[in-house]
Amino acid sequence: MRRQSHDKRRLILGLTGSFGSGKTTVAGIFRSLGAKTIDADKIAHRLIKPRTKIYKKIIDTFGKDILKKNRAIDRDKLARIVFNNKLLLTRLNRIMHPEVIGVIKEKIKKYPGKVIILDAPLLIEAGLEKTVDKLIVVTITREEQIKRICKKTGLNRPDILKRIEAQISQNVKSRFANFIIDNSGKIEKTKKQVKQIRRLLWRN
Repeated sequence: MRRQSHDKRRLILGLTGSFGSGKTTVAGIFRSLGAKTIDADKIAHRLIKPRTKIYKKIIDTFGKDILKKNRAIDRDKLARIVFNNKLLLTRLNRIMHPEVIGVIKEKIKKYPGKVIILDAPLLIEAGLEKTVDKLIVVTITREEQIKRICKKTGLNRPDILKRIEAQISQNVKSRFANFIIDNSGKIEKTKKQVKQIRRLLWRN
């Protein structure tokens, strides 16, 4: 399940969690402790910019109605479409995953530093657990998850639940985990858990 590392000096940690679990916050804490981070979401956002290969494939699949006036893809509109249709979500993932994975692997090869955090919401779904040494799953209670997502995005409860249920559940992801971080409480508690993992896995 874990990768066979040829560089014993480098540690690659996969970081994942359900929509709204706070894994980006956790990634930021790891980064403050000296780890390099690769953000799969940011890679995906860059790949769908106008005139890219992925942009053209998405337009061919979903039509020009998903474009804003400036010709950029309206990610909110695209999300509403795919999270209401599992077949279309699968099609989008088939377009996106291979390209995002390719960029991630290139970044891993080139990134400096001995500890890399791979921050990816669909890490397990995309099969990326095979590229990491250890897997960290960020969890959160369902009600706290919905509360935070609603506050951050303004989505209503039914739409939030559709997005949560489109991913592998927290319970299933946790079965793959080497470490679990409970992010349901205050940030100080989350920081403490991150620091414990750091002490176990690496030293500066």
